[in-house]
Amino acid sequence: MAHAALEAAKAKAKERGAPPNLRRGRITGGGGQNPRRRRWSGPGADARDPQPLGRLVSRLVSDSGWQDTMTNARVFGQWARLVGEDVAEHAQPVALKDGELTVRASSTAWATQLRLLQGKLIAKIAAGVGNGVVKRMRIQGPTAPSWRKGPRVVPGRGPRDTYG
Repeated sequence: MAHAALEAAKAKAKERGAPPNLRRGRITGGGGQNPRRRRWSGPGADARDPQPLGRLVSRLVSDSGWQDTMTNARVFGQWARLVGEDVAEHAQPVALKDGELTVRASSTAWATQLRLLQGKLIAKIAAGVGNGVVKRMRIQGPTAPSWRKGPRVVPGRGPRDTYG
């Protein structure tokens, strides 16, 4: 009976095209080593070697589809270098959406100056970050302080009520 089972197994292995005395899951040519055993990479470069952090981050950004977000973040992170120190002292980027950069100026005089320099600023940003990131700018002057305090606001006479 055992002889018949052995012959049936050999016939089945012959149909599969595998040698009859090869067990499933075993790797040939490895000298009988365990396939899970660690093999050393040697002196040359290997995919298992440590990678530089910049390369890993850029691969993560490209795989996740964050290129646009990272480019927009570079405008905010490098604002002083892109537009110059004197402009950066008096103007801060607020939002960048669909190629429109919103910038808040420290005074109305600087808002006017930024409107006059708008074309040059867009060219400087394009040279530093890339073309098409900022297509137009919206310049805002300083905003008045808000008198609304707290989550509930009662309609009334406004700020006059606080003085007397």
